[in-house]
Amino acid sequence: MAEEAILGYLATSEEIPDSGQFASQHGFQHNDVVNVIKSLHGFRYIDAQDIKRESWVLTDEGKKYAADGSPEVQLFLAVPQEGSISKDELQKKLEPSVFKIGCSQAGKNKWVDMGKQVSRKVQHVEDKVKDLLIRIQKGEALGKDDINSLKARKLIVAQTWKGYSVKKGPNYAPTRKKVATDLTRENLQRGDWKELEFKEYNFNAKGPPAEAGLLHPLLKVKQQLKNIFLQLGFEEMPTNNFVESSFWNFDALFQPQQHPARDSHDTFFLEVPSTTRELPEDYVKLVKRVHESGGYGSRGYMYDWKREEANKNLLRTHTTAVSTRMLYALAKQPFTPKRYFSIDRVFRNESVDRTHLAEFHQIEGLVCDKGLTLGDLIGVLNDFFSRLGMSKLRFKPAYNPYTEPSMEIFSYHEGLKKWVEIGNSGMFRPEMLLPMGFPEDVRVIAWGLSLERPTMILYGVDNIRDLFGHKVDLSLMKRNPICRLGID
Repeated sequence: MAEEAILGYLATSEEIPDSGQFASQHGFQHNDVVNVIKSLHGFRYIDAQDIKRESWVLTDEGKKYAADGSPEVQLFLAVPQEGSISKDELQKKLEPSVFKIGCSQAGKNKWVDMGKQVSRKVQHVEDKVKDLLIRIQKGEALGKDDINSLKARKLIVAQTWKGYSVKKGPNYAPTRKKVATDLTRENLQRGDWKELEFKEYNFNAKGPPAEAGLLHPLLKVKQQLKNIFLQLGFEEMPTNNFVESSFWNFDALFQPQQHPARDSHDTFFLEVPSTTRELPEDYVKLVKRVHESGGYGSRGYMYDWKREEANKNLLRTHTTAVSTRMLYALAKQPFTPKRYFSIDRVFRNESVDRTHLAEFHQIEGLVCDKGLTLGDLIGVLNDFFSRLGMSKLRFKPAYNPYTEPSMEIFSYHEGLKKWVEIGNSGMFRPEMLLPMGFPEDVRVIAWGLSLERPTMILYGVDNIRDLFGHKVDLSLMKRNPICRLGID
């Protein structure tokens, strides 16, 4: 072994002057010898000094010319000894790079007459470049001018060789004594702990880096959005119920039971428990009536409303189900204006792709007060989104079953140089609010957007699966700084 060879050699010699030569003479790989030297030096069996030597090695192009000859000689040999050859025919005989370099070098050396027809000016040439490259492969030294010439043609590169010279250290011994790293129970029982030599502790050694707690980008943006809502005087709604009944998720919102969003291909329905246990019966009757025959200035949907559909349990498709519960509870008290918000998970039976997940986060805000108008909604939206750094907004009329009027919200994206949809908004319909028991002059303005979309834009993520879900790269949390969303 290399360790035995090194320690044995130093037993009879003062020094190993060159670890490279030592490895070659004893049949070892130099890397193996270097590893042993580092280990012995660490335990002070030996003292090792660095050795560095500059050498030259051939590039891939240089290796090719050392084997096949330089381009200028290859071109010269392709020209007939007598007569001439057309330049086009000559080019067909050689590789493109060889032809290009060969023409330049052979013309420079005045070996050939370059024109439409190419002919020799001399009959014999020596391939000095090939000879020099072979000498470098053999480890022979070259003159400065030859080295510079090959360097200029990028046929050789400098390589630094590193090795060691080795002498005996203060703890030298012909064989390494095994040191103990732990005091064991067996050592104490046998009593041999007195003769053991223990490995010294290295108090200067660096320990593994401490792992600190890190926030996911979604949590950072969520907290910043929460702060914005609180600054605007909003109160957070409890969103701990992922499971909701169809009644609170759809029916109380004046969304008809035949609406496509209530199909199983859009919504996750529960098998156990499949139905809810209780609903406010008086309120259920009012919701049933407004669906079937209308009221409050509405004709309703004029269909047979079914209680069994309303009882079905599901994973909530939007946090508006929470808003419905909160508004119903608010309507049972003496009226007080309120501002509510929520940021939490919702679930939809969607195909997963770069921009869609079956589980994502919804941001929702609403204001309940008397005499609110569409102008109030636009004003609140401008205030809210300006705090996100989105000052250029546009609104487009839209349709929602439970809001009228309804608007899609667009913001101008400076990076994409176009208008991008960022959310939805509207005023809750009287068919939703009045059955709850609100006075007729009470209005509710509301808006919602996903948490993932602004986070993807802010953090430069183009695939939502890289941001949320089981495929997330956890190093994303280490790489990304805290995001301020344009707030000073």
